[in-house]
Amino acid sequence: MATGAGRSSSGTEEQGVDEGTLEVLRTVGKQIKLWRERAGLTQAELGARIGYGEDQVSSVERGRRVPKPEFLEAADDVLGAGGFLKAMTEDIKEARYPKKVRDLAKLEAEAVEIGAYSNHNIQGLLQTEDYARALFQMRRPSLPEDMIERQVAARMARKEIFQRWPAPILSFVQEEVTLRRPLGGKMVLRRQLEHILEIGQLRNVEIQVMPTDREDHAGMGGEILLLESANGPKVGHVEGQLFSRAAADRKEVRILELRYGIIRAQALTPRESLAFIEKLLGET
Repeated sequence: MATGAGRSSSGTEEQGVDEGTLEVLRTVGKQIKLWRERAGLTQAELGARIGYGEDQVSSVERGRRVPKPEFLEAADDVLGAGGFLKAMTEDIKEARYPKKVRDLAKLEAEAVEIGAYSNHNIQGLLQTEDYARALFQMRRPSLPEDMIERQVAARMARKEIFQRWPAPILSFVQEEVTLRRPLGGKMVLRRQLEHILEIGQLRNVEIQVMPTDREDHAGMGGEILLLESANGPKVGHVEGQLFSRAAADRKEVRILELRYGIIRAQALTPRESLAFIEKLLGET
């Protein structure tokens, strides 16, 4: 079994966990501690038996780290909890992801149509795991490894939208530069371009490229994300350097709709765009 040095649990409060989630983690941690003490084991002994370090067990028991499902399963078996700890997996499932990611994922889960324009990196739903990890690794100030893995896991979980049925209508416009910039290295970019081409073959997905040489461009205001649900109003999602929020005001949403519509008209067609990406792949 892997040693504690090679394993990690996700960070919590300092990375934006809300108070309600923190209370859940504290409760789970107390239960693990009670079962451990009942079994007569120290934190170091429990950690050695389940493949985690003493400091990780301590952090989980104090509610400062989110225990992974395998942590709970192994602890349940070792401590003879009879499935009690395993049953807590669902309770802490959402706690693995930052609150703003959970909020966005909820909007995406309810959406029947999504439109996204991205101008500085590949749109989150289109990212491969390696590409997403590279983005989080280059954040400044640097993120701790636990937080990087937590963010990557959250981003990959959102990709379940491509397996949903009925399938939502998804459209993406990528700036040409985002398809050329080798974030994470050339091989990461190659796999990313291949992945975009695969996604672009789905019948409910349209991917377009905005060429750099366009003299008129409606996207100079930044990224755009529009989400429309079956039973609610269309909303926008705005993200900046240090903030992320939903835009529900109808006037704001209309402006975003107008800009996104013009951007799609100014970009290459979906067929032209996939051909363009194939050409870039051949050059990478």
